Amino acid sequence: MNTTELKRLFNTPTTRLAATYLLIIMAMSIGFSIVFYKTSAQQLHRQVPPDALLVRPQDDQHKPDPAIRQFLELRAEEGRDVLRTRLIAINIGALLLGGGLSWWLARRNLRPIEAAMEAQSRFVSDASHELRTPLTAIQTMNEVTLRKPRLSLAEAKEVISHNTEEALKLKSLSDGLLNLARQEEIGVSARPVSLPDVMTEAINQVLPNAVAKGISIDEQVPKVSVLASHFPLVQVVVIILDNAIKYSRKGSTIVVTAERHGRYIRLHIIDQGDGISEADLPHIFERFYRADSARSNSQRDGYGLGLAIAHAIIRQMHGTIGVTSKIGKGSHFVIALPIAKTQDSL
Repeated sequence: MNTTELKRLFNTPTTRLAATYLLIIMAMSIGFSIVFYKTSAQQLHRQVPPDALLVRPQDDQHKPDPAIRQFLELRAEEGRDVLRTRLIAINIGALLLGGGLSWWLARRNLRPIEAAMEAQSRFVSDASHELRTPLTAIQTMNEVTLRKPRLSLAEAKEVISHNTEEALKLKSLSDGLLNLARQEEIGVSARPVSLPDVMTEAINQVLPNAVAKGISIDEQVPKVSVLASHFPLVQVVVIILDNAIKYSRKGSTIVVTAERHGRYIRLHIIDQGDGISEADLPHIFERFYRADSARSNSQRDGYGLGLAIAHAIIRQMHGTIGVTSKIGKGSHFVIALPIAKTQDSL
């Protein structure tokens, strides 16, 4: 490993954080060792008795025997040497063990931060890509129009119509981003919410699209209350129903049921749509993710924000949302929410 690689290694956040942890560990270990050594050395020194106690009764001159004092002082010094040696060994062990522990703690603490930074970087990159598409379309249309020496009224209206459509896409994207950021940053107040009322309101919002496509919604939700926030929960159901309608075959049926499972109510939304591939399933709740491979036969608008918003809302309500799916057989979404205490039992 050359000098450049060593510098790069020691300049990494993990190394710097691990060095900080190790410095704290060693400062505590060395400080404790110094205090312990001084205290123990004083106690060893006190084991040497005063001269008056070293005088032998048969000594007429009442002088201490120097051999006895020398022997006792030698034993005290040997004790201090052993103590120093063991404390040095303990600090070397603390250095080695603390180095490994510091590196492990640094990696453990930095891993979620790195994941968050990576997610933020990916989010900015995806958002920039999605914003670039309509902006490029507007720019291209305007440049082509400007090259024409003469522009008829019909052509001008076509350009304006195209730019308006792209501007609406930009507005839809920005609204989705703001909604997602709002749901991730603020919480929702949980209170007893009637699940049938939520379903009625959500179905009324998506009913025109379902009727236009000849899709029926079979709603079989019993009278039950969950701990949630009414309007955000309606938004979640609308997102899932809207996706089900978009990706379901004409004339098919979407079934909505609910059941009690322990302290939770499970809301099931089952469609007969295109389905989602196994490779796409783990990612469908990620921002800007669209399972194009599973639905390549359908050209539909969307920025891959709906399910990410739904996931953020359900998480704020202390619930869970999941999905199972098979290509060509449809998808089955399950939303689990806490049961409200004051409600009719299922």
